[in-house]
Amino acid sequence: MTDILAAIQSPDSTSADLAALPLPESCRAVVLHREDTEMFAGMAGRDKDPRKSLHLEEVPLPELGPGEALVAVMASSVNYNTVWSALFEPLPTFGFLERYGRTNELAKRHDLPYHIIGSDLAGVVLRTGPGVNAWQPGDEVVAHCLSVELESSDGHNDTMLDPEQRIWGFETNFGGLAEIALVKSNQLMPKPGHLSWEEAAAPGLVNSTAYRQLVSRNGAGMKQGDNVLIWGASGGLGSYATQFALAGGANPICVVSSDQKADICRSMGAEAIIDRNAEGYKFWKDEHTQDPKEWKRFGKRIRELTGGEDIDIVFEHPGRETFGASVYVTRKGGTITTCASTSGYMHEYDNRYLWMSLKRIIGSHFANYREAWEANRLIAKGKIHPTLSKTYSLEETGQAAYDVHRNLHQGKVGVLCLAPEEGLGVRDQEMRAQHLAAINRFRTA
Repeated sequence: MTDILAAIQSPDSTSADLAALPLPESCRAVVLHREDTEMFAGMAGRDKDPRKSLHLEEVPLPELGPGEALVAVMASSVNYNTVWSALFEPLPTFGFLERYGRTNELAKRHDLPYHIIGSDLAGVVLRTGPGVNAWQPGDEVVAHCLSVELESSDGHNDTMLDPEQRIWGFETNFGGLAEIALVKSNQLMPKPGHLSWEEAAAPGLVNSTAYRQLVSRNGAGMKQGDNVLIWGASGGLGSYATQFALAGGANPICVVSSDQKADICRSMGAEAIIDRNAEGYKFWKDEHTQDPKEWKRFGKRIRELTGGEDIDIVFEHPGRETFGASVYVTRKGGTITTCASTSGYMHEYDNRYLWMSLKRIIGSHFANYREAWEANRLIAKGKIHPTLSKTYSLEETGQAAYDVHRNLHQGKVGVLCLAPEEGLGVRDQEMRAQHLAAINRFRTA
């Protein structure tokens, strides 16, 4: 790995130089063990500790197949699927790997007693398999996490509808929290030149998810002037939704849980902010009963911030805790888009407010190839910025996942894999200088 890192850091290295370097037989990676899947049995989710289930180990390099690439991972990041994987919730990921392994001979590589996780990366292509023409060794890339087979017609209008659609590093093996990752070559996109490795790795999953959910015609199709309610507006996902709303001429109503998070939203340019803790909203009377009076109080507060208007689009991801309120406060004919359920999957809402007011609920999951490319293009053009707040070493991935699980973080947290320190990999210093304050916004919060 030392020679690979030296070649990547050398300004004189060529594609031929990278291609000529021998690959190691193994590399370090963050893994889960199949034998540990019951280690948290009977525990409440909040009490499970990902530091106990995540292990940094030396693992063999996977075989490179057609249409694939091996990438030297300079940096990665932690997403909620990293946390879910580490907690074995809602199901252990080894079931995903087993099912994938049954689909074809090449996919059998993924069904192992260990799972290399991670759904983001920024790095350098080391090798490409047969049939790969768009990329070559030495290319600096980021990867989106959509893995598809596209052997069915269902996926050719929207690749997210492919029956074999999976999330790389969650439902497949050989993810980004490693020194070398295996990806399908059509996951690769150009690394934005004005960003460091860790900054470039941070947006991938959440930026693309927010783009589809809010901007794309497959999601809410946001337009200028829309009032957009964004839960967790300073978090890893909501911070990108807030930026998309502002960049697209919409009016974000940012829901946060502290003064510090409210200040972050203001620094992005948002003006309408609700601190749900300070204002004491409790949407549930007890574990089984919601409180419609709180929905109404919440709706009244929204109208105070919008000049009497209701919400056009709700950017939903907390799930059970907030979904009843989200449906209620949406205007007649409005849209609730949901991409996750971090507070619980079993949503409850009063259907009278949905059907009689012709509201829509749209399920949104990651992004198709085109949406991921468009989302990355906006990062590269400096229209949308990374929300990286803190960076950990590969050895500290368990702590990083713990902090995300406990909501002790702002925005996104990064993980240095091969990169020996922060701040490396910047190629366009002039553009970086133009956007430096925005790039560092979450670091200084």
